[in-house]
Amino acid sequence: MFKHQQKHHPHLAWHETLEMHELTAYQSNQLVHFKMVVDDIANPKLRALYLEAIKSIENNLKELLQYFPKAPQGTRSQNTGIDLTAFYAGQLLGFAKTAVRTYAIAITETSTPQLRETLQKQLNAAIQLHAKVFYFMLENGYYPSYDLPKLLANDVANANKALAL
Repeated sequence: MFKHQQKHHPHLAWHETLEMHELTAYQSNQLVHFKMVVDDIANPKLRALYLEAIKSIENNLKELLQYFPKAPQGTRSQNTGIDLTAFYAGQLLGFAKTAVRTYAIAITETSTPQLRETLQKQLNAAIQLHAKVFYFMLENGYYPSYDLPKLLANDVANANKALAL
C-alpha cells in the first residue's frame, strides 16, 4: 500500500470521470444484450456463465453509479489564451497510434482475402498519418523524442497548462 497524503477534492478528476463514463456505457449496453439472449442459450454451463456475467455487471454498475454525483459539473472556459496546437497534435497522434494498433489486431482476425487487403491499405494509411503527425510534432518542438530532458520538461509544461484550464 502506498502511503502518501492525498488532497481531498470535491469532485472526481476529469479523466477518471470520462473513464467511468466509458465503463458504465459499455457495461450497460452489454448487460442489456446479455439479458436479452440468456434465455436462448441451451448449454447449461454457458448459460451459467452468462448469468454470472450478468450478476457481475449489475454489481459493477451499482458500484460505479455511486460515483456519478461526484463527477465534475463545470465546463472549460473558451477564452483561455493558451495555444492548444500541441494538445490538438497530441490528440491526433494518440488517435493515429490507436488506429495502427486496432488495424493490426483486426488483420490478425481476418480470413477473407479482400477484407484483409482493405484493412492492410487502411493500416498503411494510418501508419502514414501517424508519421506525418509525429514529424509535425517533432519539428515544432511538441514531441522532442530524442531529447529526454526536453521531453520531460514538455510533459511538465503540458501538465501545468492542463491544470490551468
